[in-house]
Amino acid sequence: MTKLIAIINVIAWAGFWAFGYIALTSGDLTDGQLTIAAILAFAGLIMGVLAYLKLARASEASGYAKGSNQLDAAARNRAQEEWGK
Repeated sequence: MTKLIAIINVIAWAGFWAFGYIALTSGDLTDGQLTIAAILAFAGLIMGVLAYLKLARASEASGYAKGSNQLDAAARNRAQEEWGK
C-alpha cells in the first residue's frame, strides 16, 4: 500500500509543478484555461502534501524512520505550567 501512496505522491507533485508552471508563465491562456491549470496545480499540492504525510506516518509506524519527539500529556502539562515562571 505504501508503494501506491508513493506513486500517488510523485504524480501529485509532478502535476503541481507542471500545472503551476503553466499557470504562472503562459501568457496566451484564456481565463478558463488559466483557472483549470491553477485548480489542477492546487489539487496536486493538496494530494502531494497528504500523500507525503501519510508516507511519513507509515514509515514511523513501521520503524523505518525515527518517530517525532512529542511529549506525553503529563510532560506537556508540566511544561505549560512553568511557561510564565
